[in-house]
Amino acid sequence: MASYRTEDGWDALGDPTRRAIIACLAERPRAVGELAAVLPVSRPAVSQHLRVLKDAGLVTDRTAGTRRVYRLNPAGVAALRDQLDTYWSRALDGFRDVTERPDEEES
Repeated sequence: MASYRTEDGWDALGDPTRRAIIACLAERPRAVGELAAVLPVSRPAVSQHLRVLKDAGLVTDRTAGTRRVYRLNPAGVAALRDQLDTYWSRALDGFRDVTERPDEEES
């Protein structure tokens, strides 16, 4: 049986603080201190959450002087969206198959 990847984007988004970080970064790139200022967690906790998001490929960072500025990784976010599109298409196909099936009682 295949094991789950701990750096999976969906797993990373299972935490409400990480979802809040993603929401903040969707507005604009931010440094750890900026994120910590708007979240109910400490700077070290924000850094740990950012590491998980970075390992999952959802954020990237760059050095700006003495700070690291984090932003969403378009490729990582697009991969999640592609997966959602696949799930949604499968669900719609399944629904269509059920609704277009002839009524079995009439046969």
